[in-house]
Amino acid sequence: MGKSTLNQTLFGVEFNNPVLAASGTFGFGDEFTDFYDVDELGGFVTKSVTPDLRKGNDPPRIIETPSGMLNAIGLQNNGLEYFVKHILPNYQSLNTAVIVNVAGRTVGDYKTVCAELDKHDAISALEINISCPNVKEGGMAFGASADSAAGITKILRTMTDKPLILKLSPNVTDIVEIARAVEDAGADAVSLINTLTGMVIDVESRRPMLANVTGGLSGPAVRPVAVRMVYQVAGAVSIPVIGLGGIFCARDALEFIIAGASLVQIGCGMFVKPNLPLEVIQGIGEYLESHNFSSVSELVGSIET
Repeated sequence: MGKSTLNQTLFGVEFNNPVLAASGTFGFGDEFTDFYDVDELGGFVTKSVTPDLRKGNDPPRIIETPSGMLNAIGLQNNGLEYFVKHILPNYQSLNTAVIVNVAGRTVGDYKTVCAELDKHDAISALEINISCPNVKEGGMAFGASADSAAGITKILRTMTDKPLILKLSPNVTDIVEIARAVEDAGADAVSLINTLTGMVIDVESRRPMLANVTGGLSGPAVRPVAVRMVYQVAGAVSIPVIGLGGIFCARDALEFIIAGASLVQIGCGMFVKPNLPLEVIQGIGEYLESHNFSSVSELVGSIET
């Protein structure tokens, strides 16, 4: 058979292949240009952008754990104005999908960022981080309930015509219910999972090893949980699902795709091997060829149970 097709068009965006770099691990893209041409990726998701500068949490804020890591960076970024003035112009010449991760403490924060980014053609889509604490609701994350997740999705849908990808938290009772709620409220896709909340204690000092006490667990340790959630959500919604969590090789990515993910994101694996996304792209292509799939779309959700 001929060469298998890796490209797909999803929510109006053309992806050259199904492999994206995940938010928080790829900076704003330019940090990886010394390693490879970012146009080789299917796309990348920027670090979170908030209305104002955020310095992030105090150190220590990254701790290695068995088969993973905990991070409590705190959404450090230079704010929306800096992003638009100094970073966004660099995207004009790219030939890959640029997805901006949006975060905030209030609904107004999200509205501010989405309204501004809606003006810029270089941005392909917006990924909405609803794991952020809603300070108006006592610190509960926007994505902690179906009602709050749907509420912010519905509001942001009126602020932009760009595709909205809702990034779902695994730290909930029923992620399927939340996925259905944001779909009904106008989301174009969902990405999952965000990190699992974890904690590490120094037994000698009997103090938390992160200054923030708790952090987000990522890495291979979370992958089986992520694959399970992707499988459940993909079977419950009609919008595309983007899978992430502990992808360290092509076979890991293939698990997500077979479970129902149209795209995958690679995160902390790039800390170990910066060119990991290119290896995964190659591995997916080789799998399609060797298993007689004509396209990656044909493989999505092909799990046999």
